[in-house]
Amino acid sequence: MQTFIMLTCLAPGAVKSPQVLENLERKAMDAIREKCPDVEWKGSYAVLGPYDYVDIFQAPDIDAATRMSTLIRTFGHAHTEIWSGTEWDRFKEVARDLPGET
Repeated sequence: MQTFIMLTCLAPGAVKSPQVLENLERKAMDAIREKCPDVEWKGSYAVLGPYDYVDIFQAPDIDAATRMSTLIRTFGHAHTEIWSGTEWDRFKEVARDLPGET
């Protein structure tokens, strides 16, 4: 499974109240469980900045991550970005084999 980071920015006016936001989340997660059963959710964070949310999940490949991101866009009237992520220890293993200074 690959790790992906999804950044989400809701469209202005997409959510009118906290109750609507919770309902939207519930519907989106139900749809993800049904349409993307191979996606494993790791965490969700509300952030202060150009994005509203950061989600971390694992999926078998980029196609599964794309399907999940597209599904989120339809529910939240949102802009999403998907970034692949490499755990730091794994990154160090990969980087260790690179040539040193020349």
